Amino acid sequence: MSGKRAGRRRANVPVQTGSHGSLLSGPAKAVLAAVLVGVVLYFGLSHFGYIGGGDDYRGSGTGSVEVIIPAGATGDKIGEALEEAGVVKSAQAFYQRIVGDDRAGSIQAGTYRLHKRMSSKAAFEALLDRANRVEITVVVPEGSRVDQIVKAITSSTDISKSDVEDALANPDAIGLPDVADGNPEGYLFPATYTVENGMTAVQLLRQMVDQTKKVEQELNISARAASLDLSEEQLLTVASILEYEARRDEDYPKVARVLYNRLDEDIPLQLDSTVSYVSKRKGDVWTTEAERADPSDYNTYQHIGLPPGPIGSPGRKTIEAALNPAEGDWLYFLADKHGVTHFSKTYEQHVATCHQIYGAKTEC
Repeated sequence: MSGKRAGRRRANVPVQTGSHGSLLSGPAKAVLAAVLVGVVLYFGLSHFGYIGGGDDYRGSGTGSVEVIIPAGATGDKIGEALEEAGVVKSAQAFYQRIVGDDRAGSIQAGTYRLHKRMSSKAAFEALLDRANRVEITVVVPEGSRVDQIVKAITSSTDISKSDVEDALANPDAIGLPDVADGNPEGYLFPATYTVENGMTAVQLLRQMVDQTKKVEQELNISARAASLDLSEEQLLTVASILEYEARRDEDYPKVARVLYNRLDEDIPLQLDSTVSYVSKRKGDVWTTEAERADPSDYNTYQHIGLPPGPIGSPGRKTIEAALNPAEGDWLYFLADKHGVTHFSKTYEQHVATCHQIYGAKTEC
């Protein structure tokens, strides 16, 4: 038939290949090639975790694991630490989750207790929650002495005793003031210190010294001590004595007044606390005749005036009491079995109080 449809005849024509039979023009072929390359790259990179954030777990995870985030760690390094610990499935997924989030800069170095198999989102949120940090702390109680502080550091951290002792032997490194003459006693402020991962003995001890300096500035110790005719170190020495000679906050200012009254009258302070500092006696408030005969400058039975330096680390309360002594003309004090301190103006009154509390045969 001469009237065949043109369209049906074309459909039967085979598609030709080669340069002469292509249905795509040059520009179209370039576009198609680019698309194919893009598809290959996408699926290839996705497979290796570089697109779409990588493989990721779902949910908040299970179990427990501790992870150390080093100081100065970047986002990718944090992700690697988490992946290695089994917290997240992919370091790349974690990194993709936090990149561009301003909160990522607030992740702190330290040890964290997290779950295993957490989603990147859950792991990120957990690192932002301070409650998940495993904080190592060193507690320095009021009145602590250097040997006790060394023990507190070494028993609570991985810092060795030799490192602590080496740091203490380097007064410039830990920031001791010149007036301390290289002796850290009294300058390691009593407080609770957080020990960050990798912190050194020098860094930790310097924190303690810096805290003492901070309190000295806050309380204006330099000027206020001068009004009492004392140097800053003498003021700290008085405060350190109060830590051992009284047990109640309300008694600190009264004991301080006794010390100042005796200093004013050139009467030996006769403090068992300064004697036991030399003899290393522990467990009670008494000293022996032999201990009181020690020629040490810290023996306030043998020498008039304050000992040459603090006998421990005074806290803020005793420092404030030393700066604000109570009004009174007492020259003697005595603590009873309940920690209440009794004050007397004369030796006779003091002995009577002593016998009343501890018995007539007690040497007072």
